[in-house]
Amino acid sequence: MRWFRNASVVAVAVAATLGLAACGGGSDSGDKPAAQGKGGAPIVVASFNFTDSQILAEIYAQALEAKGYPVTRKLNLGSRELIYPSLKSGELQFIPEYQGAAITTGFGKEAGKTAQEEHDQLAKLFEPSGVGLLNFAAAEDKNTYIVKSDLAKEKGIASISDLKKLDKVVMAGPPECEKRLPCFQGFKDVYKLTNATFQTIQEAGPRVEQLKSGAVTVIPVDSVSPLTGDSNYTVLKDDLNIVPTENVVPAVNKKVLDERGADFATAVNAVSAKLTTDVMRDLNKKVDSDGEKAADVAKDWLSQAGL
Repeated sequence: MRWFRNASVVAVAVAATLGLAACGGGSDSGDKPAAQGKGGAPIVVASFNFTDSQILAEIYAQALEAKGYPVTRKLNLGSRELIYPSLKSGELQFIPEYQGAAITTGFGKEAGKTAQEEHDQLAKLFEPSGVGLLNFAAAEDKNTYIVKSDLAKEKGIASISDLKKLDKVVMAGPPECEKRLPCFQGFKDVYKLTNATFQTIQEAGPRVEQLKSGAVTVIPVDSVSPLTGDSNYTVLKDDLNIVPTENVVPAVNKKVLDERGADFATAVNAVSAKLTTDVMRDLNKKVDSDGEKAADVAKDWLSQAGL
């Protein structure tokens, strides 16, 4: 659901004036002495301003450091509107992206139907800006819709289409959801849910509370949210596919790819090969629910994965 975090025009202006380093909520620390043949300027690894993006950035950054590549972190920066100009200019050089949202939100295009189609499409969109893609991971973080399990069982609701069985459907989501095809607009235009209305609730916590109370029927959550594995909630099948696939993919400045060569790509692809949605859901839970730090969670997982 990576298009949910939109920077304001003011935030973009401030970023342009002050520079991304001033906006970052993360740390610039983490540079390690480079191994022989892997020196040079640190690779600037960035993240968006939500949990799994920060975890992913730490995972890739630490994996590269373990292979001797110097890294500078610019984490928790904001949305694509804020990050893309600096990614294209080379000020930022590496970010774990989400293919579908990058295409639809980053470039305003309709995404392909499969992860490979999206990968090919996004590579072409990034090419004029000097940004390349490495292998995409199996891990996805996408819009997912949940209802209370007791309602799903009582009314026989397993898919978004099944919401037609209800007299009234209230979706709660952030304001941008109302006009986005992968969200409420898709409920109206694609699913033809004439019984559905939209209620703006900006923050995720209050949305969940409203769902718990029965005040709203359905809410969007990340597919890596612990709520998707909670027996109190049922994940609805997106049977008409309004939400594109959102496989994680490293977007990297082409100059970095050329200078660092095959060993660099191999190190990054080895990480992507072991990232799954279940892995990301577990790591997110450790940060959001258990209060662990993204850097520590990333370090532990890399150790367990042999990376």
